[in-house]
Formats: sequence, structure tokens, C-alpha cells
Amino acid sequence: MARPIKVLLVDDHEMVRIGLAAVLDTEEGIEVVGEAGNGTEGIRLATAYTPDVVLMDLVMEEMDGVETTRRLMEIMPECKVIVLTSYLDDSKMYPVIEAGAFSYLLKTSRASEIAEAIRAAARGQSVLESQVAAKMMSRLRQPKQPVQKPPHEDLTEREMDVLMLVAQGLSNQDIADKLFISIKTVKFHVTNVLNKLGVEDRTQAAIYAHKHDLAVD
Repeated sequence: MARPIKVLLVDDHEMVRIGLAAVLDTEEGIEVVGEAGNGTEGIRLATAYTPDVVLMDLVMEEMDGVETTRRLMEIMPECKVIVLTSYLDDSKMYPVIEAGAFSYLLKTSRASEIAEAIRAAARGQSVLESQVAAKMMSRLRQPKQPVQKPPHEDLTEREMDVLMLVAQGLSNQDIADKLFISIKTVKFHVTNVLNKLGVEDRTQAAIYAHKHDLAVD
């Protein structure tokens, strides 16, 4: 006969823990091995009882479910955390999944659904409440925002040469002599550099160059 699935309850509401324990104790093949009222106690009991599954609340005063899940995964990566919460907001849902939560259920779930999620977790199968799955799919469908490249990447090779010389404090005449171009051409390049960098004068251009390690001493 297979041993029962060991379950640890972590929830700061005693009545919730009592209700869950009473229901799960009637389920064949599931054994509640401990109850914790906060994340710190949950970590301690998990270390002591090595549960297969942890039913984890999210909002708790002493170490919330996100941090507790993260720490559990560090010390017991084989343990399956099933979030059981009333919250569907992104500020909690995505962080706890990223922290390693295996499944995500709402407290409105039926007792049979929670029990089946525990059995599924023991088999290595995740269960997501339908609203959670819908939100995750919606997020995945959102187009990724393009990465903004720094303004200096739009500079031509010659404009970059001019910027580096401006950053060294050279005058237009000095730049013209160094690059073997006319002062008129230097002024043209300087104007383009200022416009592309979105700065007002040579001093700001020099500051930009030093800030982005573009200046050569």
C-alpha cells in the first residue's frame, strides 16, 4: 500500500486551517502532518516533517507566502507548494509563481478540487484555477515592449569621433585639424550630435559621453 501524501497547511487564519484539516483527513491517501500560522513557522515545520505538498496562504503578517515559497524552494526543492488564497492580483500571483509555486488555487475551490490538486502535485502535475490560467495566458499574449537603445547608438562613426573629441574639450578648430575636415563640417556634425543625443550644448554632450564611457582620455 502506497504511503499517504504528507501535507502541511500554512495559513494565518486558524479557522481556515481547522476546516482544511478536517476535510483533508477524510480524503484517502492524504495526511495532514502539520499546521503553521505564519511563514516562519511554516519553514520550521516543513524542515521537521518534510511534507510532499504545502498548502500556502499568500497574505500573512509574518513572512508572506511569496517569501515563504522562495525559501522553501531553496531548502526543499522537491516539495510542491500549492497556493491557496483569496487573491488574484498580479502583485502576488506572478511573484509567487516565479518563486516556485507549483499550483495556484482560490479559497473558493471545492474540497474535492483541493484534494485532487494535492494528488496531482504528488504526481508532478500542476493545477491552475481557471481565472489564474486566463490571466497568465493574457499576459503571455501581450506584445513585448521593444528595448530602448541609448541615443548614441544612432550616431554615425564620424559623429562618434566628433563627440569623443568634444568630450575631451577640443574646440571646433582643433577637431577640424585633428580629423582633417573643415570647421563648417565640424559644426554640422556637432549639431547632429546634439540633436541625436537630445542635449542642448557641448557641455551636456561631454557629460553624456563621460557618463556612457564614450570619452577617450
